[in-house]
Amino acid sequence: MMELRVLIHAPRGRDGSVVQTVLSGQGIESVVCATEQDLLAALDEGAAAVILTEEALPQLMTAGGLRGWLNSQPPWSDFPFVVLATKREGRRAENDFRSLHNLGNLVLLERPLNAETLASAAESAVRARRRQYAAREHLEELKRTRTELERLNGELEDRILRRTRELASANDRLMKEINERERAQAALTQVQKMEAIGRLTGGIAHDFNNLLHVVNMNLELVSLYAKEEKVKPVVERAKSAARRGARLTNQLLSFARSQSLMPRLTRVNQLILGMKDLLEISVGSGIEVEFDLCEEDATVMLDASQLEMAVLNLAVNSRDAMPQGGKLKISTGTRFLDDDRDLGEGDYVLLTVSDTGSGIPANVLPKVFDPFFTTKPVGSGTGLGLSQVYGFARQSGGLARIRSEEGKGTTVEMLFPEADADAEEVSAVRQKAAIPALAGACHILVVEDDADVRRVIVECLSLIGYKVTEAANGSEALAHLATIKPDLLVVDYAMPDMTGAEVISEARKRFGELPVILATGYADMAAVERLAGRPRILRKPFDIAQLGDAVSGVLDEAREKAEAGSV
Repeated sequence: MMELRVLIHAPRGRDGSVVQTVLSGQGIESVVCATEQDLLAALDEGAAAVILTEEALPQLMTAGGLRGWLNSQPPWSDFPFVVLATKREGRRAENDFRSLHNLGNLVLLERPLNAETLASAAESAVRARRRQYAAREHLEELKRTRTELERLNGELEDRILRRTRELASANDRLMKEINERERAQAALTQVQKMEAIGRLTGGIAHDFNNLLHVVNMNLELVSLYAKEEKVKPVVERAKSAARRGARLTNQLLSFARSQSLMPRLTRVNQLILGMKDLLEISVGSGIEVEFDLCEEDATVMLDASQLEMAVLNLAVNSRDAMPQGGKLKISTGTRFLDDDRDLGEGDYVLLTVSDTGSGIPANVLPKVFDPFFTTKPVGSGTGLGLSQVYGFARQSGGLARIRSEEGKGTTVEMLFPEADADAEEVSAVRQKAAIPALAGACHILVVEDDADVRRVIVECLSLIGYKVTEAANGSEALAHLATIKPDLLVVDYAMPDMTGAEVISEARKRFGELPVILATGYADMAAVERLAGRPRILRKPFDIAQLGDAVSGVLDEAREKAEAGSV
């Protein structure tokens, strides 16, 4: 397929044929373009990426050459380039730097480089281009849908006009029906837009979550292998950055999917403090962010990632209400309620987000929690933010309320039932994984489609002492199970041929009860429970200690169950 091929332009020496050989070894279709005209003609026919040498750039970046082609790209396109640069001392000349900058979507590889680096860069560029093609197809589908809607609307309006001429007395009723139809069409357009954004965001965030997982666990391996003490602080700083990236990715995944809530013991003050950087970046430098957190633990049982999304939604709404700047205040506290008409008697944690913005008119205030209701201009808001906040609060056993006055700002309160602060919590960070005494006698099958993620999980389990077999997909895992009976199955959820839940379900049908751990950045828990019951969930990105604890915990449970059954 022409749109997925890689074009190679390396006019000097044997560079072009060498690059093509490397790509062929990875199963990537490629074409060597000997001249600038050949390259431009091939680009017009279709390609996924271009690999070219730096010395070819000056000739290419003329006004009528590659620069003109780049400027004529459609809005969905950000064509990727991999430039093989010449190793040099000092800074590049201004013309060379400008030529590189004009390419836009650029990966710069300094020669000499190994084949694996080149192949990885080419594969990344092709994957990025595939996502652009997916966005293009979705935009075209939206355009076709819009055209069909316009056609149907035109037919409907003609019918209404004929009916109006025949039944003049029913004119008012028909006008009301037209208004309702237009509102339904606007809501449908919003849903389609949100679905497109959600798919794109979810795909990018899922891939990035896997990359963070590989980075995080390899940093732990570096920390374990490194003998010099000065390496450990460097690794810890990198792991801290990876954890911040994981939180951001988790929030993107939460936005991108319709999910089942996964409640766990959450200390609200710690969660808000952990969001401090994200909140300040989201609202911008023109808005002062103030935190007024109570001295109590303020512990609740809810889905922490959804609470983060709710607070972020409210903060972004406050930012939009303060275009000239202002103050955003986030406060927490505890309350005992015994006469609230909407909530039962008991102790509650109160989370308040208030701003000094423009406020909401009194006639609009009762509607703000309605889905798709927004006071923002068309294209500037979805009308889903506050309704998601309200729905999450109700699902969590609490309530969301809003107070506002024009010119005096807005306050949103979220109330959640207070949980037992002394409940046992699992420590999120430990120095190293404990090595179980019976690890060497246990066999684990790891099923993961991402090769880098699979490799690091296998290495970490082997480091702990387990015997490990690996499979790249569900079909390969089932083939392994036909010949071996592992003590534990560690399986990823999102895989191309079968989901992790489907692998677990099929494995149990064929080979009986088998202890499992489902490793995932996110999962549709309703689908998991329908196919595989309630397996142990291990959230990506996890560290070696969390992996070791999860594996030993599940194996211990299986061993206790087997001993109880034999008595």
